Amino acid sequence: MLHSLNVRDLLLLDRLDLEFGEGLSTLTGETGAGKSILLGCLGLASGARAERGQVRIGSSQGSVTAIFTLPPDHPARAILAEQGIACAEEISLRRVVFADGRSRAFIEDEPVAIGTLERVGRDLVEVHGQFEQRGLADPARHRALLDAFGGHEAEAEAVRRTWQAWRDVKTRLDERRRALEQAAAEEERLRAHLAELEKFGPVPREEEELAAERQRLQTRDRQIALFDEAAKGLADAAERLAGTQRKLDRSGIDDPSLEQIVEGLERASSELADVERATAERLRELVHAEGRLDEVEERLFALRALARKHRVSADELEGLREEFIAELGRIETGAADVVRLEAEATILHERFLAAVQALSAARARTAGAMSEAVAAELAPLKLERATLRVTLTPLEPEAYGPDGAERVAFEVRTNPGQPFGPIGKIASGGELARFMLALKVVLARLQPAGTLVFDEIDAGTGGATADAIGERLARLARERQVLVVTHAPQVAARAQSHLRVVKIQEDDRTRVVVEPLEGEERRDEIARMLAGAQVTSAARAAADSLIQDAVS
Repeated sequence: MLHSLNVRDLLLLDRLDLEFGEGLSTLTGETGAGKSILLGCLGLASGARAERGQVRIGSSQGSVTAIFTLPPDHPARAILAEQGIACAEEISLRRVVFADGRSRAFIEDEPVAIGTLERVGRDLVEVHGQFEQRGLADPARHRALLDAFGGHEAEAEAVRRTWQAWRDVKTRLDERRRALEQAAAEEERLRAHLAELEKFGPVPREEEELAAERQRLQTRDRQIALFDEAAKGLADAAERLAGTQRKLDRSGIDDPSLEQIVEGLERASSELADVERATAERLRELVHAEGRLDEVEERLFALRALARKHRVSADELEGLREEFIAELGRIETGAADVVRLEAEATILHERFLAAVQALSAARARTAGAMSEAVAAELAPLKLERATLRVTLTPLEPEAYGPDGAERVAFEVRTNPGQPFGPIGKIASGGELARFMLALKVVLARLQPAGTLVFDEIDAGTGGATADAIGERLARLARERQVLVVTHAPQVAARAQSHLRVVKIQEDDRTRVVVEPLEGEERRDEIARMLAGAQVTSAARAAADSLIQDAVS
């Protein structure tokens, strides 16, 4: 509900501070007094387009602040939460407009995008008039209104829920398919690389060991000569040692020291024999190693080439082999995942289609009932020749989505024989406003906007029609706060709050003021609306009668 409206230096308003109450509030005044200026300011505060020339002459900028009370469960709170804006029971919407047409928007004194202000404002106030239509004239809202009227929000939610579940699985399925296709294209290459690695059979530290062996083998000829010379020298030494030992054994000298020497020679002879055998063994290895250098170099160079091919070190080849095995395993698992997700997607799509069919059937049943309910309100509003219909246009199956399987639109025709057309385009300004009133009466409990604004909805009407408009506005005001710009005394008489807009000329300056009316002032204003410029006693009596009838 709109609690207050504060305007500074916009159009003909230099300073205005208004408070609003519940129920029906009317704005009256002479033609051209500036009643619609207030609605323009409210529109700016709730996200309407700012234009050059809206700032009062002589000022560099103007502003308007609208303060609304906001129930705890109001949908606008979700938008505020998205923006990180907290609010208590009231919310402040502010618009600053500059002389060049630029503007800035604020919610709770936090700067926001104009689009955000418009989204919040759309859930707080709806404006219906001859020159501006917001809310019910928006085709994007018709589907939700039909669902709310029919009470099948549960079916609509089931469609959204099953669609989302199906799309989530479908997205995962498409991702797995793409990954599988990419992996499958690599599978042959992976298997070839794996076979090559397994055939080669690299082992840890093999490069280091082969390089060391190669280095040794590159000095083989020198080693053979060295070990051959050493073997000959050892053989000579062994022969001389053996000869010395024999001489001492045969000397026949009885000397304890000689025995120790002989024993030492025996030990030396044994150790020399060990060295001689090791030298001979190594010499044989070197002699028999002819061609081993070629083998080592071939293996070493092949190992390094394989590592370069895969852009890893030689020691990482074994780990690369494990990676290839794991990747091939994932390909096999991915194929199984695709089969599983395909089955899951099929089940969820069937559930989605079943939910869509249930919702479509409910909408088809409700469309006629809604048209009939609105038709019952049209005749008293002097639209007895007009017709509203709710059209359901089926979509192609591939276009089914979270909103169901059809487009929903409110279409009207104002006279028999004329074609139906979009409600926002086919009717004249006054007719459209009354269509909106009929729809709002039918849908009063279904909209989040707590404030409804009607600008000259009674234009071109009078008598019983104006009274019918007033009765329906008063009925609406039991459910929502209603603000009405009116020239009809039958409407003004039903208001809980009456504001009069007056244009004042002061020297060469024009300004607009708004005066709350009560008691005799209100009666005289309604009498003026009845009688014109000359207010008579009969007009005052008629005004009293209207006010009394509205109360009873």
